[in-house]
Order: sequence, then structure tokens, then C-alpha cells
Amino acid sequence: MMHLTRLASGATGLGIALFAALPAWAQDAAALQAPASAAPAATVDKGDTAWMMTSTVLVMMMILPGLALFYGGLTRAKNMLSTMTQIGAAACLAMLIWVMYGYSLAFGPDVSGPASNFISGLGKAFLKGVTPASQAATFTAGVEIPEYVFICFQMTFAAITAALVLGSVVERMKFSAVMAFVAVWLTITYFPIAHMVWAASGLFFKAGALDFAGGTVVHINAGVSALVASLILGKRIGYPTTPMPPHSLTLTGVGTGLLWVGWFGFNAGSALEANGSAGLAMINTFVATASGGLFWMLAERLAGHKGSALGFCSGIVAGLVAVTPAAGNSGPFGAIVLGAIASVICFYAVSVLKPKLGYDDALDAFGVHGIGGMVGAIGTAVVYAPSLGGPGAADYDMGAKLLVQLGAVATTIVWATIGTVIAMYVAKALTGLRVSKDVEQEGLDLGEHGERAYN
Repeated sequence: MMHLTRLASGATGLGIALFAALPAWAQDAAALQAPASAAPAATVDKGDTAWMMTSTVLVMMMILPGLALFYGGLTRAKNMLSTMTQIGAAACLAMLIWVMYGYSLAFGPDVSGPASNFISGLGKAFLKGVTPASQAATFTAGVEIPEYVFICFQMTFAAITAALVLGSVVERMKFSAVMAFVAVWLTITYFPIAHMVWAASGLFFKAGALDFAGGTVVHINAGVSALVASLILGKRIGYPTTPMPPHSLTLTGVGTGLLWVGWFGFNAGSALEANGSAGLAMINTFVATASGGLFWMLAERLAGHKGSALGFCSGIVAGLVAVTPAAGNSGPFGAIVLGAIASVICFYAVSVLKPKLGYDDALDAFGVHGIGGMVGAIGTAVVYAPSLGGPGAADYDMGAKLLVQLGAVATTIVWATIGTVIAMYVAKALTGLRVSKDVEQEGLDLGEHGERAYN
């Protein structure tokens, strides 16, 4: 089975079309009906288009209200509105940057020379040449979707990735610094990594990296960036001696549910078609997530604690993160194992590694998204094997694929680290990074926005 990944192409010259392999009987039948040189005419499939539009809206729901409520409930009450506002505004800024030049840099016309491994050109800046008639390829020859739909789908990925990073820096970072950081970070970190993994001329696409829906591009990228940003920003006042419990696990639970539902658009939508691959991604998103939620609570029990609501929510997200690169690259039972392993590892990263190292990743963006993304990306090379129920070919070479996955993970870590350092110091030069001590103690809701979440 061919490697599945996201890209745009087709009638508009985006560059690439992927063709699913036909069974022998279908090839023979086609040969009898058409000349050998004939290619199927590209047509827009209305069913696939409807599914992709639905998937795009589902991913949008992951951001607002899903992530906003999930993160907001985990903060202290005095920072609830600030957290939600930062997430919403960062997502809005990402959407505008995406249509101005981000889409072109990630999926636009190739540049010449080795640079094409890392970035595209500006030939699609401001969506130049895109019309309602423009098409983007799916994974079936001759079946396409409107390019605007593909642009929107990928736009939501950029938006949520930028928002995820903020989980580590809430309760102390200026709103203006957040906006400056997001603009720079998207440009030098997200767009190149998305190109490397998902565009046909990208470095890791050509190497055959498996990333069905964003293990490297979204979760490792965001998680590592979150850790680096929190280290540069510094700890919250009173951390870790002052208790800082979540102010509303109820809202976090609601946000968790919205994230899980929206994630079906994230994962199953990444098939780009309403077909069996989407169905595989769908069932994997069910079972890996269920496994993650239960195994986090089991890990809590084994560590001598009660199984908690916060642990359940954290395990749900860990399972979702881990299955993201494997959604269409694993069988259901491989996904269950992957979700369980990632959840337990993330539990120990949050409960043991973080206190031991002393960094203040406020909402565990690194512990869940960064670590979970690494486990998922590397584990995908294992669960892809047909002997374990995956969709890989009979001659699948697990060792070779593991090396490719490790290379993609390592490159993402290094690239995200360097890009985040640059983006944070640019933001610091433009706006300063932290709010004043008085504002931090009073709360960013009042200090930054002049409002209270609760009156």
C-alpha cells in the first residue's frame, strides 16, 4: 500500500497527484475500455468534497471551543478569559497569514535547487491563481476536491498548531507578545515543517515518512516549541511551591469531548476522501483514544493515586496525539496498543520528568503533545507492519522505516527548537515577553483584557 500524506496538486499546477494502486482485475478492465495512454479526466467528487468541508469544520471546533475550554479550565480562574482569548486570536492570525503566504510556502510552486526540500515559493501568495474551478488531488486518480476546500482544511491545522504551543506559556505572557510570536513562528517553523513532511518535494515526503495527520507537523512541532518557549519565558510567580490547581475541570472535560469529536475531522479527514482509508482512521481514532484515557488512570492507580478526571482527560488527549500519525497507517489493535503505551509514557513525563527537571510547562503541552507525538511518530513505523495488522506491503521493512521516522522526529525537534528561540526573541524585542508582576498576580483577565471570566 502506498504511503498516505497530505498535499495539493492537479489542475492548478500545485504540483502533485497521487494515484492509488488498482487491483489487477480493474487494470485489465480499464485496458479493454481505453487506450493505454489515456488518463482519467479529473473531476470534483461531491461526496469527497462534502466530507472534507465537514472535516474542516470539525477541526475548527477543536480550536474554538474545544482547545479554548480544555486549556481555559486548566488555568486559574483569574486567567480563564486570557487563555481563551490568546487561543482564539492566535488561530485567527494563523488563518490570515495562511491565505496571505503560508499556503504558498507550504504547498505552492517548487523553488529551484535543494531549497525545495524545505519550502515552496510564493507563486500562490494571496491565493494567486486560485478560483472556484481550481482543484486539488486526492489519493485516487482522477478524483479531486476544490482547491479552496483543501486550503481551508490545511488552514485549520496551522491554526490549531499555533494555539497548542500557548499551553506552556499561559498566565504570564503578554497578549501582544503572543501575537508577535505566532506570526514569526508560523513563518519559520510551521510552514517549512509542513512542507518537508506533506509536500511532494519535501525532504521527508520523498524519504517516505509516515505522518497521516500531523504527528511531526503538529504535535512534536508544537510540543517542543512549547517547552522551549516556557524555558525562555521563565516560571510563573510561585511555581512550583504555590498550588495552582485547575479552576474548572468541568470545562476541561467539555473541552476534551469537543477535541475528541473534532479529531475525527483531523484524522479521518486526512484521507482527503470519504473512503476506506477514512474509515480506518475513524475507528483508530475511537479505539486508541479510549485506550489512552483508561491507561492513564491505570497508571495513576499503579503510582498510588486515585484515577482522576484530569487524568482521564489527559489520557484521552495523549491517545489522540499518538494515533494522529498512525490513523490511516495502523490496524485497530495496533492503535489500541499505541494509545496505551503513549498514555503511560506521557503520564510519567508529566508526573515525574517535569517535576524532576523543574520547567514550568503550565498545561503540559510538551508532556502530552511533544512526548505523545514522538511516541506516535516512532510507533507508526511498527504498527504499519502487516504482521501487526497494519496496511504495509508484504515486504515491508520495519527497520528502514524506523530510521526514516527517527530522522523526521529528530529534524522536527531541532527545527522547532531553533525556530522557537528566534520567534521568542523577536517577540521580546518588539513587545517584551512577560506581563508585570502586578498583572501576573492580579490575573491576565483584568490586567491584559479588562474583564473577568466570573462576576
